[in-house]
Order: sequence, then C-alpha cells, then structure tokens
Amino acid sequence: MELFTLLAQHPTLLIATVFLFGLMLGSFLNVVAYRLPVMMERDWKQQCVEYLHPDQSADQHPQTTERFSLIVPRSRCPACGHTITALENIPVLSYLFLRGKCSACSTHISLRYPIVEFVTALLSAVVAWKLGWGWPLAAGLVFTWALIALTLIDFDHKLLPDSITLPLLWLGLLLSLSTVFVDMRASIIGAAAGYLSLWSVYQVFRLVTGKEGMGFGDFKLLAAIGAWLGWQALPVTILLSSLVGAIVGIGLIVIRGRDRDRNIPIPFGPYIAAAGWLAMLWGKDITDAYLRYVGLA
Repeated sequence: MELFTLLAQHPTLLIATVFLFGLMLGSFLNVVAYRLPVMMERDWKQQCVEYLHPDQSADQHPQTTERFSLIVPRSRCPACGHTITALENIPVLSYLFLRGKCSACSTHISLRYPIVEFVTALLSAVVAWKLGWGWPLAAGLVFTWALIALTLIDFDHKLLPDSITLPLLWLGLLLSLSTVFVDMRASIIGAAAGYLSLWSVYQVFRLVTGKEGMGFGDFKLLAAIGAWLGWQALPVTILLSSLVGAIVGIGLIVIRGRDRDRNIPIPFGPYIAAAGWLAMLWGKDITDAYLRYVGLA
C-alpha cells in the first residue's frame, strides 16, 4: 500500500515505474506475436484432421510431441536451439550486451525485439503521463498492450485473433458499468456502430468490386474500440486510421514500387489500433480542434 501511495503522489515515479514494467510487457508481447499465430495454426490443423477423419479416436490423431503455449517451452534460438537464459532475456539491455547476436552460435537477432520492448515501454509511460494514477490508467495500459499485440500479429500474418479482439470487446463493455472511460449507453452503441460501420463498407465494396476489402477482425477491433471509448470516438478513429493507412499505402507504392494491379494486401488493423490509441488519449482534443478549424465550435 505504501508503494501505491508513493506512485499516486509522485507522477514522475509513476511514469518511470510504468516505463520499466512496459519493458517487461514488451518482451512478453514479442512472445505473444510469435507464438499465438503458431498455436492457432496448430489448432486449425488438428481440427481439420478431426473433421477429415472422424472415425479415428482422439489418441489416433497426430499430435505435436512438445507442448507449445505462451508459457512453454522456454524461448530458444531458432538457428541452434540454444535456450535463452534469464540474463539473456533482459529487455533491451540483453540485446545491447549480446550485440544483437545469439551467445551460442552468433546468429543475428532481429532488431524488432528491442524496438517492440522500448516502444511498449514508451507508449505505456505516455499513458501514465496522460491519465495519471487510477483505474483509467490500469485499463488504458491493458488497452495499449492489446493493441500492440494485435498490430504485430496483423503486420506479420494479416490476422487479428479473436482470442484478443473479443476479450477486449467484452472488457470494454464491462468497464462501462463503472464508467471508467464512458458510460454503458455510449459503450454499447459504440460497439455496435464500430462493427456495423466497417461491415457495411466491406459489403458495399464486395458488391461493387467482387473482392473482400478487409477482414472480419477489423470489424471486431473497431467494435472493441467503440466499446472502450464510446460511439463519440469512432469518427476520429476512422478518419485517423484511414489517413494513416493512406499515407503508409502510398509510401509503400513509392518506396517499394508496389503496383496497384498486383493487389498486395496491406493490413488495416495496425492503423485502426494506432487511431484507437490516439483517440483514447487525445480524441476529444482532436475533435474539438477540428470543429474549431471548420468553424463549428
């Protein structure tokens, strides 16, 4: 309790503590981003086997010999199988100490790992600075970490797992019971409007072009953001995500020479996530500034 009192009374200490905790969560989010899609793929394969061979008993279905989850087995080098020790798994510092290489075989370690750890810590500290001590901070950190995990997975696999989006949606609705961010009415309408808005765009685009413009995970993510922040945050979230997505898409075309006719998919989830995070912290400020700019406020 004394620690909580110190954190509540000293904003700088709170921000520093959240930053350090964010480093550790960033390391875990790296694990989630890598392992959760693998776990889902294994589960899909197992379901396919059970569907195609219903006459076999459960013990006759092929299973992986090693348990694989977010906890086990311990992280290891993909090149040589060296088990990562605790000292080699300190966020950011271990990467710098090892000079970005495996201690056993000197295989290069992706720079993405320390970047994710640092960015998670930085965004967590920003949430602490903006929201201060209280339940909104605890909720805002969970919201932030979930969005980071979804962003990483969508970038890698063009996938937004239900195991993250749906609990995030339900948690947002439950938080509205205590009006952590918005009241229950705004949360319920936000969840429904968030889902239906992108679902409607998807259906119109499919009717016009005969193609699927986005995945259902995008609908669920925007519904979750609506549940957390209320329907009032949806316009700024959609506008920001569309703006950032357009800028990044054009940048990819210019930098990488991507031809529009090649129909290379670009994940939209990361832009929705980024816009939702900005809306959580500065949504009202952005909306008010826009209304003043167009002369409506």
